[in-house]
Amino acid sequence: MPDEAQHRHSPAPPAQPGSRREIVTGVARGARGRPPAHTPARSEISQQTSLGATYVRALMRSQLRAALAALAVLLAFVGALPLLFSLPGVDAGPLVWVALGVVVYPVMWLIAHRYVVRAERNEADFTGLVTEPLSEPLAEPPREPPAG
Repeated sequence: MPDEAQHRHSPAPPAQPGSRREIVTGVARGARGRPPAHTPARSEISQQTSLGATYVRALMRSQLRAALAALAVLLAFVGALPLLFSLPGVDAGPLVWVALGVVVYPVMWLIAHRYVVRAERNEADFTGLVTEPLSEPLAEPPREPPAG
């Protein structure tokens, strides 16, 4: 068995004369990071340029749109309740208490939850816009099969 253990730890046999083997460990030319064609959005915002102000205004507009949409849905729902109570033939006594005491709160929670999700998505989109994209991970060089 000593021969077998010694054989396992011995270096690979030398390459045949005339054949040359090279392992390239650098980054391919096309995969190298190129400088951006424009200034990244983060620096535009921090330098308070007009383009940076446009980015921030776009975020504020999208957040305002989400808030106004949530408010409109809430007002439409709550505003429809008096109309529901005033319908002829509807006994408004217990219905008012059930609607205002039980039904309104889960609906308001749902509207608020959808607003928060939308606002977080707006912020995530904005963050993705202003941060520089991460460079793609480099492919590992092909591994040689074990000798022997």
